Amino acid sequence: MKKILLFVFLTLSTLSFSQNKAEIKEFFWGKSDQYSKANSVPDKWKEESAVVIYKNEYYNFHKFGKSVTYSSAIRKRIKLLDQAAVTEFSEFSFNERFQTNKGYSWKSGSTSIGVKVIKPSGKEIDIDVDKDAKKIDAEKKIAIPNLEIGDIIDFYYYSIEPFKSYFEVGFEPIETPLGDVYPTMDMKLQFETENDFFINFNTYNGAPEFKEVYNKGGERKYELVAKDIAKNDFPRWFYPLVELPCYKFQVYFARSSKFENQAKAFLSEKESVIKKTVSKDDVLNYYNTIFTPDGDLSDIKDFLKDKTFKNDEEKIREVYYFTRHAYFTQYFEAFIIDDAKIFYPYEYYKNPVFLRTEVSFIKHFMAYLKYSKIDYDIIIGTSRFNGSIKDLLIQKNVTLLLKVNTAKPIYLEYFSPFTSADQFDYNLENTDAYALQISKGKKVVDAETIKLPSSTSKDNITKNVSNIVLSEDFSNFKVKRESSFFGHFKDSEQSDKLEFYDYVNEDYTKYGTEPLLDKIKNKKKQTQYRNEFNALINKSKDKQKESFKKVISNEFDFEIEEHQLTIKNTGRFGRNNPMQYEEEFTIKNNLIKKAGENYLIEIGKFLTSQLELDKKEKERKNNVYLTFPRSFENEIILEIPNGYTISGLEKLNKKVENETGGFTSIATIVGNKLVVKTTKEYKNYFEPNSNWNKMSLFLDEAFQFTQEKVLLKKK
Repeated sequence: MKKILLFVFLTLSTLSFSQNKAEIKEFFWGKSDQYSKANSVPDKWKEESAVVIYKNEYYNFHKFGKSVTYSSAIRKRIKLLDQAAVTEFSEFSFNERFQTNKGYSWKSGSTSIGVKVIKPSGKEIDIDVDKDAKKIDAEKKIAIPNLEIGDIIDFYYYSIEPFKSYFEVGFEPIETPLGDVYPTMDMKLQFETENDFFINFNTYNGAPEFKEVYNKGGERKYELVAKDIAKNDFPRWFYPLVELPCYKFQVYFARSSKFENQAKAFLSEKESVIKKTVSKDDVLNYYNTIFTPDGDLSDIKDFLKDKTFKNDEEKIREVYYFTRHAYFTQYFEAFIIDDAKIFYPYEYYKNPVFLRTEVSFIKHFMAYLKYSKIDYDIIIGTSRFNGSIKDLLIQKNVTLLLKVNTAKPIYLEYFSPFTSADQFDYNLENTDAYALQISKGKKVVDAETIKLPSSTSKDNITKNVSNIVLSEDFSNFKVKRESSFFGHFKDSEQSDKLEFYDYVNEDYTKYGTEPLLDKIKNKKKQTQYRNEFNALINKSKDKQKESFKKVISNEFDFEIEEHQLTIKNTGRFGRNNPMQYEEEFTIKNNLIKKAGENYLIEIGKFLTSQLELDKKEKERKNNVYLTFPRSFENEIILEIPNGYTISGLEKLNKKVENETGGFTSIATIVGNKLVVKTTKEYKNYFEPNSNWNKMSLFLDEAFQFTQEKVLLKKK
């Protein structure tokens, strides 16, 4: 049964945390409830699955001395118009208590929920949550009995989070469309704050304005009111915050100017003013004191000693990969060993430097660029799904890059174990960003708007070559598949397929640095620790094998047998250096069917899963936002058994190409082998809805290919 997860900290209450559940219930459903008799929905929405009659959210931020209280709640009154909605709301889950991670917590947070059902006759059934909720694992669940089409379900969720704070505290940002998956008749969002709470809040894409309704004695109230809100569709390849009416906000608590200056936020000049926009000058003023060259360059200088490079570009790349190892991956062993409590590892490092943030990485690399007298800019960008950089509001939405101004600029981002020089987060590609200009290699002096580079479908490629051999009894396939991943395809594959020992050992070999366990001079201890560490790695490898098998089984949508995977190249040193691995596995009693003395082979299934568009998806009304331009190249090579021929090749030759992308497949017989080559391409980051039918053409063709069969015919 589907469930509603009510963990979101949305809000509606001026209630003090000392109030009991009866008072909370009275607040939501008491005499002042204007919607207690609202039971009907407009005729235009009577064919919908459900209609939200009333949605009410509220955020309350209160302080007393060093104590801060964040209260939050949401109330929804929803009419259920079909069985899908009944099923959706027939079970609730919630956490009764939680631990705050803000300030110095002096009391755990708590939640309270209320649920009632209003029958078409007007009869109200109040669900006894305390009595009927069952604790399952870390959460509570409650079933709503006898829910029927035509019922109204009215529920609230109230949360309170008290803590103590001596410093500045940033509350988690909220960024959400105005509408719901169901149409909404009436909606109200309310805020209550007081002095020392700074608010960044704005609405976008036609959402109503957030207005001040009370301001007296340091206490302030705001609200956003909307009516007749259409339902939202959230299809694949869509960025709601870019197009739909929405709001974004973050609240920051800072007691004094000292803490205001330390806040990781674009604050307004005073807390009584809502900050609605962040200008280029705001960005410049925020970052101009943060970024200064800072870092010990001795390790880098030692690395560069006696080395020569063709040009500055080559040198920058090599320094980047070395610093990734020296100040990042070389400590991964220590983290794992410490977490497993094998021994305390950090005493074996002299003056360790671990670059744990974007800022620390940039400041350290600034020091090197200043030393090398190489010009650079600092890039302030935001992901495409957040909207334009001109609509930047929340500091946490910023991604930082370095742009090194060599003959061909090199973009560098903060490390992961797999980052490549010349490549950065695909969500920033083809977006406007701010470039902070640096004077004399050390001081931010100005900012300008620039367009960040794009990648193409030729940069981001997945290549698979599958060699397939039938068993003698024609029941099984032996498959050997070689996979190569270029550009942005590498990131997820490296993360999924590589464990820490794969890349840490690779770095030790490349840079000649001393592994952690070799630093232990006591041989007895070293042997003990090494045995424990190897046991940990072997356990990890066993889990990894099961994970690999599960992944490929999901690709084919049935169980794969005898799976082995071998890493051929990690792809960690350059965007054009592919991640490569080889797999061998067996497909038993699948994809082949006897037809008299012949056999039908589902050859198309070796392309693995392709997107099948249902009727709703084909009638899409939204624009299309793709992650990045990309292409997939597959070669399927089936060895034809002696005494047989292949027929049905004409179904395997397909071609659909247009400005959005395409799918092509070419099948030929080469000697005793059937060779099928396919290419699927997405050309752009964005397609207007008017082009969706063109995308659908090649998506449908790719799916249809997976349904095709060939006949293995007895000669």
